[in-house]
Amino acid sequence: MSGNTGVRIGWHMAELKTAIGLMSGTSMDGIDVALVRTDGEAVVERGGFLSVPYEPAFRDRLKQALDDAKAIKQRAERPGELSRMERDLTLRHVEAVRLFLERQNLQPEDIDLIGFHGQTVLHRPDEALTVQLGDGPLLAAETGIDVVYDMRANDMVHGGQGAPLVPVYHQALAHQIPVDQWPVCFVNIGGISNLTFLDRDGTIIGFDSGPGNTLIDQWVETHAGIPYDDGGRIASEGGVIIALAERYLDNPFFTASKRRSLDRNDFRPPEGHEAELSDGARTLAFVSAAAILKSAGHLPTSPKTYVICGGGRLNRTIMGDLVSLAGEKGAAVLTAEQASFDGDAMEAEAWAYLAVRSARGLPLTFPGTTGVRDPVSGGALSTAPRKP
Repeated sequence: MSGNTGVRIGWHMAELKTAIGLMSGTSMDGIDVALVRTDGEAVVERGGFLSVPYEPAFRDRLKQALDDAKAIKQRAERPGELSRMERDLTLRHVEAVRLFLERQNLQPEDIDLIGFHGQTVLHRPDEALTVQLGDGPLLAAETGIDVVYDMRANDMVHGGQGAPLVPVYHQALAHQIPVDQWPVCFVNIGGISNLTFLDRDGTIIGFDSGPGNTLIDQWVETHAGIPYDDGGRIASEGGVIIALAERYLDNPFFTASKRRSLDRNDFRPPEGHEAELSDGARTLAFVSAAAILKSAGHLPTSPKTYVICGGGRLNRTIMGDLVSLAGEKGAAVLTAEQASFDGDAMEAEAWAYLAVRSARGLPLTFPGTTGVRDPVSGGALSTAPRKP
């Protein structure tokens, strides 16, 4: 990143903006902070990255928030503890921004925009209802930086599923991948996995592809008291229970004619009596990999290259299965790092990129990514109080 990030430039075509992206995903393990300089189109200069973990007590409150959110019927409602939770969550994001700026030796005035995802506590695309906890005006006031937030809602207003939003960022990054490795499929293995298919003719398709890490995390937390299977170690000691794997892969989600976005409750972990610890983890790792290839069957042509992002790429068992399953179809599998990207930072970077697109009125979502009727922009802008 060049050192001239402090220059505040006017909103002219193709001029670069410096933006911070903030992401707190379905795994609810903390806040990712990333810096990008971009025109919101093809130019992307990636900067620093920081991950700020939530303490266990706060994670427990977030899990409770998921329960409280089930009562929401209108997006603005905040039943139970949700109102206080929204404030506390936002203030944690304020602290994450301060810590990031300090570590990067930057001032708030060096940053043009923050792209603020917030914490999804409810996502019901069939009811056109999505709720991300996060107070944009409070974040803007406390950081002194303009904030773009609530970027999923407008897509739903126009008939979309509200997810995934990252594909347009993948499209900007994909220009760096050699032509002979296209079509390219970016796969983000978070709590839920999603994929972005890109072809040289400008085709952009994105959809949730199935359970990612959520089932494995829930399984090992319940049966081993640890939050996740570090590196896939537990899974590596087990065997795949074929009947159990097939039960997941026979879910109608995979064969439905219409792709839809998933909630973390759409797939549930096995019952305790169905597997011992390592066999359960091994089976769920296989399901994570096989779900990606099964969902890729809905694409117009087979990808030549899969670029794997998100926490799941660190699970060697999932990655081993992916390499072998994709290899059967003649495709290569790369981690984000092998493709010269940062798989930890990518979603947070995407939110920074999307904030710049939103501020420029450029589309965030497309018929091929969310099912929206026409390409639409989105997001609400909260301007920071200007210093005299």
